[in-house]
Amino acid sequence: MSILIRMKTKKAIPGTLLNWAILITLGIIWGASFLGVELALTGFEPTTLVAGRVSIAAVILLTITVIFGDGLPCFKSTNGKRIWLHCFGMGLFTNAIPFSLLSWGQQVVTSGFAGISMAVVPLFVLPLSHYLIPGETMTRIKVIGFLFGFVGVILLIGGDKILAGGLSSPEMFAAQIGCVVASCCYAIGSIVTRLCPPISALSFAATGLLISSLMLIPTALIVDGVPTVSFDIALVGLVYLIVFPTAVATILLTVLVRRAGPPFLSLVNYQVPVWAVIIGVIILDETLPSHFLIALVVILTGLFISQLRRRKIVETKSLIKNA
Repeated sequence: MSILIRMKTKKAIPGTLLNWAILITLGIIWGASFLGVELALTGFEPTTLVAGRVSIAAVILLTITVIFGDGLPCFKSTNGKRIWLHCFGMGLFTNAIPFSLLSWGQQVVTSGFAGISMAVVPLFVLPLSHYLIPGETMTRIKVIGFLFGFVGVILLIGGDKILAGGLSSPEMFAAQIGCVVASCCYAIGSIVTRLCPPISALSFAATGLLISSLMLIPTALIVDGVPTVSFDIALVGLVYLIVFPTAVATILLTVLVRRAGPPFLSLVNYQVPVWAVIIGVIILDETLPSHFLIALVVILTGLFISQLRRRKIVETKSLIKNA
C-alpha cells in the first residue's frame, strides 16, 4: 500500500488547515533557497549547480518511490503517455528552466531581488488558469489585481531609473529579466501539474526531476565540463538546495496544487519574497534599495486584490456550512 497522498481529480478545496501548513512550509523553504544559491555559486558554475541539485534530488526521490511508493508511472497505462507528457512539462517548467535562469541571474542580482521576483508568479497564473483550468475565470477584480501587480514588476526592474534617475547595466537588466521569466515558468509548471491525470505525488515529482536531470547533466558537462567538489560553504548550499527546495518542496507543491489548485499555491509568493529579503539582509548583508520595497508592496497589493473575490466566496460558503 502506498504511503503517499494520491492526487485526485476532485474539485480543489483551498482553505484547509493542512493546505495552509504546507503553504507556510513551502514559503520558508523557498525563501531560504536564494541563500542556498548564493552560497553554492561561490564554488559551482550555474549550470553545474542546477544539474547537481536536480539529479541528486531525482535519485533520492526515485529511490523512495521505488521502495515505498508506486514507482515510475506506467507508459502503457490508459493515461500513461499523457502523464509522462505532464511530467516532462513539470520537469521543464518547474525545474530545468527556472532553476537555470535563477542561478544564472543570481550571479548579478541579489538574493532579495530574486526572491521578490517570485511574487510575480501569480500574475502569470491568473490568465493561464482562466484559459486552462475549469472554473478559474479572469474576473474584473482579478484583472485589476493583475494590472496593479504588473506595475510592481515595472518598478522592480526599472525602479532605479524611475525613482532615482539611475540606469541598470545591460548585464543587470538581463539578469533581472531572467528572474522574471523564471517566475513565468513556475506559473506554467503549476498549470501543467494541476491538469495532470491522477498519479501519486511522489511518483510525479520523481519522474519530473528524472526528466530534468536527463536534460541538465549533458548540458552542464558541455558548458562547464566535469566539476570539482570541495567540502566548503558552497557544498553546504548545494546540499540544502538538493534536500529542501528541490526534493521536499517538489513533493509538497505537487500535493498542494492538486489539493488546492494553482491560485492557492500562488499565495506562497506572499511569503517567499519576504523571507528572501529578510535572510538576504541579515545573513548576506545585502543592501535593499528603496524601489525594491516599493515594488514588493505594490506586487503584494496586486496579489491581495486578485484574491478578494475568492476570499469572499470561501467565507460565504463557510458561513452557510456552519449555519
